[in-house]
Amino acid sequence: MGDSDVFLAKPSAACCLKGTIHEGEPRGCMTTISGIETYISKPPTEKANGYILLYFSDVWGLFNNGLLIMDGFSEAGYLVLGLDYFRGDPMWKHRKNRHDPSDPNFDYEGRKRKHTAFANKNVPRWIVEVKRQYCFGAPYVRDELAGDGVTAGAFGHPAFLKEHHFLNLKKPLFLSCSETDHTFDTKSRRRALDLLHNGNTPHQLQLFANVEHGFALRGNMENPYERYVKEQSLRGIIEWLDFWLSQ
Repeated sequence: MGDSDVFLAKPSAACCLKGTIHEGEPRGCMTTISGIETYISKPPTEKANGYILLYFSDVWGLFNNGLLIMDGFSEAGYLVLGLDYFRGDPMWKHRKNRHDPSDPNFDYEGRKRKHTAFANKNVPRWIVEVKRQYCFGAPYVRDELAGDGVTAGAFGHPAFLKEHHFLNLKKPLFLSCSETDHTFDTKSRRRALDLLHNGNTPHQLQLFANVEHGFALRGNMENPYERYVKEQSLRGIIEWLDFWLSQ
């Protein structure tokens, strides 16, 4: 394989099945954009900054944790839109929390292949329609950063990223990562940072110890440190976007 075919953030695996469902009532609403169910969280009028934030979920799809994260971004002033490329099939239907075993009949790899194919085909169409009306994961953030459609991007504990995803980026990238991560391990993170540095791409790495892949979205909120890390990740991304949008 050529260098551009080497996985840095590997495809989602068993670590991506771990999680805890967070408590809280989402305040956004669902609508349909380009034929895809989309969650929209509008900022309070007095806080609205006039910017749009596109949210691409991890393999858990649109579930309570993600909706609350989107509400957190909207509370900071952003109009937030997140599409449901899992089409009503969130992971919680198959796994309620980090301690429950998956349904023995659940075909995780089959689910992933099916929804990845749908997302690859439909995310670009959805983005075009969002831009028309209002102006996933990590690979879709990266794809947009390689063009001129966005100002800055960020992701937490990524998967499905190859070396070419970190090449030729035109816009700033924020990486919120865990020190322990089978999917995006130390060697891969360092290689990704080298590629960003060599390409002179503005970037920042936020690295947390003693948490695992999924910390920014599916941590145990009864654990004070895991709650702190999740909130710091959200705050770091917001501050990163606020800065670059102010330039």
